[in-house]
Amino acid sequence: MHSSSFRGAEVGPATSAGAFGSFMHQGQICMTTGRHLVHDSIYDEYVEQLAERARNLPVGNPATEEVALGPIIDDKQRTNIRDIIDKSQADGARLVAGGTGEGAFVPPTVLADLSPSNPAWTQEIFGPVAPVSRFSTLEEAAELVNASEYGLSVGILGDVGMAIELADLVDSGKVHINEQTVSDEANVPFGGTKDSGNGSRFGGAEANIEAFTETQWVTMRSQIAPYPF
Repeated sequence: MHSSSFRGAEVGPATSAGAFGSFMHQGQICMTTGRHLVHDSIYDEYVEQLAERARNLPVGNPATEEVALGPIIDDKQRTNIRDIIDKSQADGARLVAGGTGEGAFVPPTVLADLSPSNPAWTQEIFGPVAPVSRFSTLEEAAELVNASEYGLSVGILGDVGMAIELADLVDSGKVHINEQTVSDEANVPFGGTKDSGNGSRFGGAEANIEAFTETQWVTMRSQIAPYPF
């Protein structure tokens, strides 16, 4: 899913939210932040700070060590993640932090300067990989979000007024303003659009009556929340 950071967004809190969204549970969450869209004016700073956070997140066995990230679920998925990382670099992505790793583990990985056709941008990785690309206008950000075949969750970080404008333009089941993409509430209809849809929504009898409508959840904070990553 997408995280969009606007001009003027506080880069420190934005990269903390982005790291949490991409790396929590090794990125093995349906709502994980799988794409980072960053405004030109803060792009370089965002990439470096996100990479620095990734480098400082320990990886290992959570049963025996104090770590932030544990192993990937199985060999097949680990191979798939590593394959996408390799193919993305062959397609021109810049590896800023992490990489393919060893054994059962893939370290927190940051890939920058991705084209819209890069494998790490177009595919659902389901691993601890943060692909980062840039945008210059609100309309361009909306186009990049909507070009994805997925539409489950979008996080928009920065000015609330501009974030609301973007929320109106994107096709997503959930929109979180000044929040990362991973969020769920038992009493809120859950689901997405496009290939993230499942034909129905979940959230109680009243919500399920609306199974044939598209409900959009918008989360809004006045500022980006702090995260432990």
